[in-house]
Amino acid sequence: MITSQQLKQIVPNIKPDNLTVYTDVLNEALPRYDIITPERIRCFISQVAEESASFNATKEFASGKEYEGRKDLGNVNPGDGVRYKGRGLIQVTGRANYKECSRVLFKDDTLIKKPELLELPKYAVESACWYWQSRRLNEICDQPDDWTHTVTHKDGTTSTYTKFQQLTRCINGGLNGYNEREAFYQRAKQVIN
Repeated sequence: MITSQQLKQIVPNIKPDNLTVYTDVLNEALPRYDIITPERIRCFISQVAEESASFNATKEFASGKEYEGRKDLGNVNPGDGVRYKGRGLIQVTGRANYKECSRVLFKDDTLIKKPELLELPKYAVESACWYWQSRRLNEICDQPDDWTHTVTHKDGTTSTYTKFQQLTRCINGGLNGYNEREAFYQRAKQVIN
C-alpha cells in the first residue's frame, strides 16, 4: 500500500526510527478500516502527519488541564482532563472518546485503565483509523475534488469548505495547521497514484 520511501517523501521530517515502524503499522491497519484507495490514503496520511508532528508525537504536548471538567468530552471525574488528553495519531481526547475507542480496539475498557497505550505506534494508528471510520471520513475522501460543504452558522451566515478543508474540520474542529496539512496532501498527490 505505502512504502517507506513514499512515506518519507510525504512526511520529510519523520524520524528514521519511526519510518519503518509506521510504514509497517499503516500497511497492516489501513485495509481493515477500508482506507485503501489512493485518495483515502493521501488524505489520511496528510491529516495524521499534521496531528502527530510528522509521526513523531503520539501524545499532546499540553498537559490536558484545559479539558478538565469538559462534560462534552466525558471528563466528569477530577483528573480526567490530564489523564485523557490527546493521544494517538489523531489525538483522541476525553474520557468518552477513549471509552468508545477502547470498545472498538479492545472490546472492553482497557484504554480507560491504560490511556497511555495510545502512545504506542500500533494503537496510535489503530485509534486514528477508528476515529476516521467512526466519523465516516472515507465518504468525504470519495467526493470529487471540486466538492464543497456549506455550513450555516448560528448567526445565519454561511461558510463553504473544500473537501480537504472539511476533512480538517472533522478532525480538528477548525482549520488549525491547515497550510501544513495541505503541504502534506500536495506531496501525497505526487507520490501516491
